[in-house]
Amino acid sequence: MAAATKVVPAVIVGGGRVGKAMQEMGNGDDLLVKRGDSVPLDFAGPILVCTRNDDLEAVLESTPKSRWDDLQSLVNLLLMGKRILIPEGLTAAFGKWASAVAARLHAGGLSCKVLDKDAFQKQMLEKLIWISAFMLVGARHPGATVGVVEKDFRSEVCSLITELAAAAAAEKAIVFEDGMDDRLCAYSRTVAHFPTAVKEFKWRNGWFYSLSEKAIAEGKPDPCPLHTTWLKELKVV
Repeated sequence: MAAATKVVPAVIVGGGRVGKAMQEMGNGDDLLVKRGDSVPLDFAGPILVCTRNDDLEAVLESTPKSRWDDLQSLVNLLLMGKRILIPEGLTAAFGKWASAVAARLHAGGLSCKVLDKDAFQKQMLEKLIWISAFMLVGARHPGATVGVVEKDFRSEVCSLITELAAAAAAEKAIVFEDGMDDRLCAYSRTVAHFPTAVKEFKWRNGWFYSLSEKAIAEGKPDPCPLHTTWLKELKVV
């Protein structure tokens, strides 16, 4: 009970599995707002956005501008059945209410690091690389789970991780810590039964493909040739 008293009441946008799970980690003082409903102006505290990426613009429109700095997006949590999966290592929070978000997840027995802006950007890019690489390689091998990709197609996924990391580093002018492929493979072993598929293209693989399109349009080499080849192989693009 002591841990529960430290959870800051929040407005939770989205009544799906993630939203309900976040509400269950609270003290019963949260306000659940369904997608499409307006976010109240007079409820102080974080606004936890638990919707799909495609709904983020609508959430902004339904939130008073004076409260935009209270928004905390939780769109990239993994779900397995009714349980949220947050393996140690890749989940992080940044922003005004980062500590409150981390405390809520910790109260639910989950991991979350509070990072500064630069470290958070690297963490989110690393997670983007993970989901883009493992989902694409898995899609090339129908029925393959994340664990199967890590175990049986590790050379493929590590080649893709290296390629995507180099492209992201060049685009954002950052330097990732060494050993990313080992970190992402270790992360994958904790969600080994998670299925693979190329989904939400605009928000995942689409970012890397846009780098390829931009480079080609400028007469430069494709920074992600393997990624592009496999997307075309699967007729995603």
